[in-house]
Amino acid sequence: MRYFIHLAYRGTNYSGWQIQNNAITVQGVLNDRLSKLLRQNIETVGAGRTDAGVHAIQFFAHFDVNTEIDDCQEITHRLNRMLPADIVVYKVFRVDVQSHARYDALSRTYHYVIEVAKNPFSCNLTTIRKKVPDIELMNQAANKLLNVSDFKSFCKIGSDNKTTICDVSFAQWTQPCENLYVFEIAADRFLRNMVRAIVGTLLEVGEHKITISDFEEIVNEHDRSKAGESVDPNGLYLSQIVYPYFKKIKIMSPFNFIL
Repeated sequence: MRYFIHLAYRGTNYSGWQIQNNAITVQGVLNDRLSKLLRQNIETVGAGRTDAGVHAIQFFAHFDVNTEIDDCQEITHRLNRMLPADIVVYKVFRVDVQSHARYDALSRTYHYVIEVAKNPFSCNLTTIRKKVPDIELMNQAANKLLNVSDFKSFCKIGSDNKTTICDVSFAQWTQPCENLYVFEIAADRFLRNMVRAIVGTLLEVGEHKITISDFEEIVNEHDRSKAGESVDPNGLYLSQIVYPYFKKIKIMSPFNFIL
C-alpha cells in the first residue's frame, strides 16, 4: 500500500532533501522516524531534490507499507512529535499504488526572496543584496524565459540530466514592501541549480551589469559559464507542487513571516 506525505521544512540545517553519505538530510531524518514509528524499513520518494540550505513550503513524498495504516491522523500527530522542529508533516494519506510523488507532478513553483536591508527576523531565510535592483528591467528579462525551451545555460555543470528542456509557465518579480523583492517561477520541471542561476543572472540585469539583450544572448548560448553566479540557497523556497489527482493545496506566502 502506498501513502503520500504532505510536509514542509526549513532547509538551513540540512544538506538538501536527498539522502547522502555522512550528511544530515531531510529524507534521511524522515525515513528514520517513519521506520521507527511503523516498525518496518521505510524509504520515501520525494517530489524533487532541493539543495543544501533550500527550504520547502510545500513538499510531497510517498512511501510503501506492508499493512494498512489504521489512523493516518494519529500517525501524522505521532510523527510530528518525533521530528525536529524544522520539519513538519501536515498530512499522511493513502493513494493508488501507481501514484508517484516525483513523476506524477504536473508543475512546481519556486520563490526566491531578497532583502536590501538587514533584518534580524529573517536570518538564513532571505538573501541580502546591497543594491536596490531595477524590478522593471528584471521583469522584462524574466518574461523572455516564457519563450525558452532549453535551459542549459542555467544548469549546474556536471549534472546528470537526460535533457535540459523545461517548460516555464510563469516568471515574475514582485515587491511586497520597500526592502523586499520576491521572484516567482513555475515550470513542469527544474534542473539542478536552475532557479538560483536564473535569479543571479536576472539580478545582473536589475543591477545594470548586463542588458536585456545580453541576457537573451546568455540564454541562447547554452553555456553555464556565461550566466550569472548562483545566488545563496537560503533565499530559495520550493513553494507549490501540483498533481492531477487532487486540487491545489493553498500555500503560505513565502514572505509572510517577514512582513
